[in-house]
This record gives sequence, C-alpha cells and structure tokens, in this order.
Amino acid sequence: MEQTKLLFSSTIRSFKKGAHIHNSKADCLGALFVIEGSLRAYLLSDNGREITLFHIEESECCVLSASCILPLITFDIFVDALADTRLLVVAPLALSELIEENIHIDSFAYRQTAERFSEVMWVFHQVLFVSFDRRLASCLIEESNLAGKYTVAMTHEQLAKDLGSAREVVTRMLKYFQQEGLVRLSRGTITILDPAKLRELARP
Repeated sequence: MEQTKLLFSSTIRSFKKGAHIHNSKADCLGALFVIEGSLRAYLLSDNGREITLFHIEESECCVLSASCILPLITFDIFVDALADTRLLVVAPLALSELIEENIHIDSFAYRQTAERFSEVMWVFHQVLFVSFDRRLASCLIEESNLAGKYTVAMTHEQLAKDLGSAREVVTRMLKYFQQEGLVRLSRGTITILDPAKLRELARP
C-alpha cells in the first residue's frame, strides 16, 4: 500500500544547469532525490546577496524543499541546479501522509532535516566567527579536492555566492593570495600554486 502510494505520487523531472527549482512555501515541490547531477541550496537576502547552505549530490536527498509539510521550517530556502540534473520528486501531500503512517519514514525525514540543519549551523559559524581569508582558502581547498586537481573552475561571483560575500571582497582577497604566490588567477579559473600554504591558512 505504502509502496504503491509512493510510486504514484513520485515523478522524475529533469532540470538544466542553472535552473531554478525551489524558492518558497508557495512553491512546495516535495522531497527531492538526486538521480544524477547536483543541487545548491541557499538563502537570498532582500538586497539579492546569496549564501550557500549545502549541496545535494547524486544519491542524496533534501526534504527541506517540502517545507509546506514541515511546520518548524519558517524560512525560505532556494534550490538551483548546479549541473544538468534528474530528480525523483515525491509530492508533499503523499510524503506528509507517509510520515504520519510510517515511523521509519518519519525517522528518515527527521534525520535528513537534522543533518541539513547541522550543515546550515556550520555555515553560520563560519560566517560569524571565521575570518574571510580562512574561509576562502578552505573553500578553494575543498573545491580542488572535489575536482581532483589544483585548477578550480569557479568565477569570483560563484565564490561570493558560496561564501555569502560580495564579489569585490572575493576579488580583493584572491588578488592578495596571488601576490603571496598561493594562486594564479585567470578568466573563470583559479590555479592553486602552493597547496601546503593554502591548507595552513585554512587551518583553525
């Protein structure tokens, strides 16, 4: 019965890179399961500044996009596609019923929400208590590790969105890193020249 309900309430949807997927309670899409691709969840301020909260990668899910059935979620979360992405989307009404009926699904939704909030709190801690040079160095190291190489294909604008800062601040700090011999800047890419010193800068 529950499997049948889940089957008939789920759809597979495809989104192009850069597509806007979710933005508010009025756009309550449901739970998102990434079949392939990658998503970025973020907050958007009144003046248009963004800060990345977490990424949702292949085989991961996000239940915060079903905020209309989670009464404790009182803020708007935005979700965009970082790459061409295919999603399994579970309709919010069916998910709400399954949570009520099945303690295991309820536990799963609770655990997923708690894990995402843990990531959100880590981001807020970084923004409030960690200097920007450390945050930028840490971000570059992380992106380099994900890419498996020392060239990071990100623009200054993308870094600013991830770090919740202004593009001008990112550009100024990257130029300082370049002057110190840590990185080399080119259009759309940042090459790490001294990963050991950058890791040392990123350490607490």
